[in-house]
Amino acid sequence: MNIHSPSFPGRRRRVPGWAAAAACGWIAWGVPGPVPGGPPASVYQRGVDAEEAGRGERLVAAAIASLGKAESVTARIRQLARFGDTVLKGGGRYVQSGTGQEQRFRLESRLSAVEGEETFDLIEVCDGLFFWSYRKLGTQPASVQRVDVQRVHEHLEKLQAGPRPSDGPHLGGIQRMLLLVRQWFRFTTATAGELDGMPVWTVEGTWSRPVLAALLPAQAEAINGPAGITAADLPDGMPWSVRISIGTRELFPFRIEWLAIPGTRPVAATTPEVVAVFELYDVRIGDPVDATAFVYKPAMEGLIDVTDQHLREVTAPRP
Repeated sequence: MNIHSPSFPGRRRRVPGWAAAAACGWIAWGVPGPVPGGPPASVYQRGVDAEEAGRGERLVAAAIASLGKAESVTARIRQLARFGDTVLKGGGRYVQSGTGQEQRFRLESRLSAVEGEETFDLIEVCDGLFFWSYRKLGTQPASVQRVDVQRVHEHLEKLQAGPRPSDGPHLGGIQRMLLLVRQWFRFTTATAGELDGMPVWTVEGTWSRPVLAALLPAQAEAINGPAGITAADLPDGMPWSVRISIGTRELFPFRIEWLAIPGTRPVAATTPEVVAVFELYDVRIGDPVDATAFVYKPAMEGLIDVTDQHLREVTAPRP
């Protein structure tokens, strides 16, 4: 499957590490821990058709479940993001095998500034015993962290999280990214369409009001007000909405796009545009996977065990 990404003009500029982390697909805008849930609909989409919004929510939940139930997944990754005047471009691969508590996965990603020398590397591996995370964001020192997988399983049982195809959404990788997107955004539209000739559902959503207020406490009063806020009121680099292309047959999330109004603040309240794309292509579901993909043995020097912190951020998925 050949997926065409938008192209962004850019020039050299040092990229903040948090922006690179966001571009890696983890939308990591400094959330300190669990954030509150919210009503089924976004505050910014008043008058949305309830049936269509319900369909969008169900499709995203089904995509997470479908990915978790897959016997195996292999895919290549393509990414493109813009921060200010800087364009980041790159890719990687994703491999997943097994189901339930036996599931393992590996995600690798490298982003580079189109004009510049900075690179941003991310590796996430679940080998069944530990979830490992390696990050090297530009000039910042590399970091290696691990999470005890068994303790995550036990924590979810205490939360009475209910039946689930895997605990991957509570560890990392693409399942975790999708879970966070669903926790933070409320999906209000679902439109049938095509992605390079493949039938897909295009699902769009905007921020949950309580989540956004927790992220931007200085604007909480306006966010919770009758009129809410606009895309122009968000900081540069923070998305206003998200759009997911989900295959109609296998319910696989082939593309995730984040939309915002780019530019130094203050900025005119124009229509949000795509500022970041995370794509999965050459996708194979159910094919044999080499088990060595899940072997990860980093140097122990500098390793940080973050299990306790991770557990504080693991909550039961919203309905």
